[in-house]
Amino acid sequence: MNTSTLFDLKGKTAIVTGGGNGIGKASCKMLAAFGANVVVSDYNLDAAKEVAQEIEKDGGSAIAIDCDVTKDEALVRLVDESVKHYGNLNILVNNVGGGGAGQEDPTKIEVAQFKKVFEMNVFSMWRLCQLVAPHMIESGYGSIINMSSMASINTSPAISAYASSKAAVNHMTKNLAFDYGPHIRVNAIGPGAVRTHALSTVLTPEIEKTMLAHTPLQRLGEADDIAGAVLYFASPVSSWVSGQVLFVNGGGSQTLD
Repeated sequence: MNTSTLFDLKGKTAIVTGGGNGIGKASCKMLAAFGANVVVSDYNLDAAKEVAQEIEKDGGSAIAIDCDVTKDEALVRLVDESVKHYGNLNILVNNVGGGGAGQEDPTKIEVAQFKKVFEMNVFSMWRLCQLVAPHMIESGYGSIINMSSMASINTSPAISAYASSKAAVNHMTKNLAFDYGPHIRVNAIGPGAVRTHALSTVLTPEIEKTMLAHTPLQRLGEADDIAGAVLYFASPVSSWVSGQVLFVNGGGSQTLD
């Protein structure tokens, strides 16, 4: 066994959606650190450019492309420009996601809002998989990583759109693994509570204590914890792993009950 190649991503190109901050940013930097050319895609182009510049400063290779994943023409442009710039495409991290945890009261939420969550969290992922697949097959190496959530298996009030969309991601991942195998591996990651900007806006010491009551490792996640799982699925070390959902959650569930 040649262990030096297990995490070697040199010569491979990765697209990361939502790469301008949080888990997406950490994933971009992790993949670049192991040799991948990284396309930092984000709705906020300035944030994407900042991440790309940080990667370049650290000796890696990256470009920034703005993309609204709910617009098909933007997804097509993202893939076309990535291939045009780097000449190949091997890894896709479908990281963009959204929804209103605790804000999806079924007596108030409108159908359009529910639909928008699925457009962002499910439809965009499926479409990007379809767009990148021919390039991955041509390159001879393909790994797709879809970002799910613990919400996909937990039950909580006022989160029906987001939670059901992430449950759909899990099942979509398992089925696409059959569609795109043997040339492309398709897996998903379900993060628990991770210290991102979004969480920091609502986190208090009391809430954190409650969350950790059912967390064996007794800490909240960091963006790099999720990026490590992204690296695993993107790398040759996981070459016989497909159709799986890996929950990265400190061994438990960071619920508030």
